[in-house]
Amino acid sequence: MPPHGLAVALRRAARGRLVGTPGPAPRRAPSAAYEDTRDHGARWGGGAAGCRHAWTAASSPSLSIWRRKKEMGKEGLFVVHELKRLARSGGGGGGGPRLEGFLRSHVSRLLRTDLLAVLAELQRQDLVALAMKIYKMVLKEIWYRPDMFFYRDMLMMLARTKRAEEAKQVWLDAKREEVLFDQHTYGDIVRAFSDGGLPDLAMDFYDEMRQSPDPPLSLPFRVILKGLIPYPDLREKVKDDFFELFPDMVVYDPPEDMSDE
Repeated sequence: MPPHGLAVALRRAARGRLVGTPGPAPRRAPSAAYEDTRDHGARWGGGAAGCRHAWTAASSPSLSIWRRKKEMGKEGLFVVHELKRLARSGGGGGGGPRLEGFLRSHVSRLLRTDLLAVLAELQRQDLVALAMKIYKMVLKEIWYRPDMFFYRDMLMMLARTKRAEEAKQVWLDAKREEVLFDQHTYGDIVRAFSDGGLPDLAMDFYDEMRQSPDPPLSLPFRVILKGLIPYPDLREKVKDDFFELFPDMVVYDPPEDMSDE
């Protein structure tokens, strides 16, 4: 091959390598979703560990399903209406076989959010017999987890309606599940039962409060003392405990004529 032909061939070969050999791929800009995830992880401690931390926080008790707003859909409204209708037609508050059949065929198939919304509505209307039936159904659900707010809402309804036996049953269920109540919730429950005219049961809950591992707080005691004004003997017992725990605090004593009422 002539010299000038060899030079031409070499130039063509070099040009072919430059054209045919792929260079490094251009770096793609991160997507907005990735940036959001990275920023979220950085706020929670950075990287994958931060994302895991954020997921744990979203599953924490502070976002308990029992505390979320319970919005009722059409299915839930239909169920509440039918439950009330069947309970009235059955007589005696039990509802009879038609109500039990409806519970099996319709209520048991509700989604979790709808079932909890139905229970909340029955509690709001103080329909104890129906609420107790839904309460027992919730306990059997696969997604059920023991929760203080679930039992608190039941006990508050039973206190308003003066249903001592059902309240004792719910409380036994909570103790069996080893549910821990905080001091403020204890104070609200004791006050609810004293306001409901069930002072003996209120004091049973008070005794449970005194045995709680949580440190005592002054505010729940003040809530309880105000509710025990119609029961001076019980109030004196609680007031003695209060001064023993908080010796530097004072308690307002109502006029004698007010306590007599």
